[in-house]
Amino acid sequence: MNKHASRSLWVFAAVTVLPLAASCSGAAHPAKGTSGRPSQRQEAPDASTPAAAHGSSASATDGGLLGVPPGADKEVKEAYLEQNAVAGCMRKQGFPYTPTVAGITAPVSAVDGKDYALAKRFREKYGFGVYAGAVYPDDPKAPMSRASQADETPNADYAATLTPAQRDAYEKALGGVRKPSAPGGRGGQEPGGCLGKAIRQVEGPPESAARQRAEQEDALRKDQADGQYLNGDPQLVSLAQSYAACLRKQGIPVTTTQPTSIGDMVKFQASATAPGSGAGKLTPQEATPRLTREIHLALQDLECGKKFRAAYFPKFAGHPYVGNNG
Repeated sequence: MNKHASRSLWVFAAVTVLPLAASCSGAAHPAKGTSGRPSQRQEAPDASTPAAAHGSSASATDGGLLGVPPGADKEVKEAYLEQNAVAGCMRKQGFPYTPTVAGITAPVSAVDGKDYALAKRFREKYGFGVYAGAVYPDDPKAPMSRASQADETPNADYAATLTPAQRDAYEKALGGVRKPSAPGGRGGQEPGGCLGKAIRQVEGPPESAARQRAEQEDALRKDQADGQYLNGDPQLVSLAQSYAACLRKQGIPVTTTQPTSIGDMVKFQASATAPGSGAGKLTPQEATPRLTREIHLALQDLECGKKFRAAYFPKFAGHPYVGNNG
C-alpha cells in the first residue's frame, strides 16, 4: 500500500533546467534589459512565511508563497518550503518565480481510503482518478485534469520570452535538478543555484556518499521489517482474506491477499485499463463510460475493504512500509 505522501507528488526529475520551469507557475513578465536579467528587480519575500490566502493550495499567485497543507508529513512539508525558498532566491536575483508543488490535486487519504467518508465522496465522482481528468478537464480537483495542471506553464512561458543571454542567466540562477533517490536517503545529484540553496536551507547540507548509502541501507532494512510486520499480523491477514472474498463475490479478480498490497490492487487494475497513450488523450465522451465503470469498481473496493483499512492504517502509521510502491 502506498506511503501516504507519495514521493511522486513533486519530483524534481527533469534533466535540464528549462524543462523544470514547465512544472512551476510563473508571474507577470517584467521589462527585460540586455544583461541577461530582467531590468526591474523584485523584492524577495520571506521564504519561511506562507501566504495565508492560499491555505493548502499547491500554487501561489500574485507573488505569494505556498501555505503548507495542514497535517502534511515531513516530505510534503519540505517540498513546499523548498519551493518557497527557490522563489525568494530567484526574486533576489531579479527573476519572477511563483512556487508550485505540482501534482497535488486531492488528499491522498481520499484515494487510498484511509478516511472512509472522504474516500467515498471522492470515489463517487472521480473513481480512482484514472479517467476523471479526461471527463472533467476544467475541474481542478480531478486528478490529471487540464485545470489541475494549469499552473504548470507560466514560468516556462516566461522563460520562453527571454533572449538566449537572459535564458542562460535564468537557468544559471535557478540551477540544476536532482533525481529522487531511494526511500530514506537524500541521494541524487545535488543541484546548484537557487534549487541547491533551497534544498540545503530546508534539508541541511548534503551528506557524504558513504553516509547516504548507509542511510539507504538502514532504511531498506527497516522497510523490509515493516513489510514483514504488516504482512504477518494475524488480524490484518484475516481481514485481508475477508476483503478478498468480498471482491471475488463482486466478480473482481484478486491477484494478492498480502495486507501491504491488497488495498491498492483494484486501483492498479483500473489504471491498467488506460490506453497506452494515456487516459488524458481521450475525449470526455470516450472517457465517460470508462469513468462510470471505474466509479462502480472503486466504490465496491471501498466497501469490501472498509474493515481492513480501519485496522490497517493505524498499524501502518507505526510501520510505514513502502516496498515497491514508494
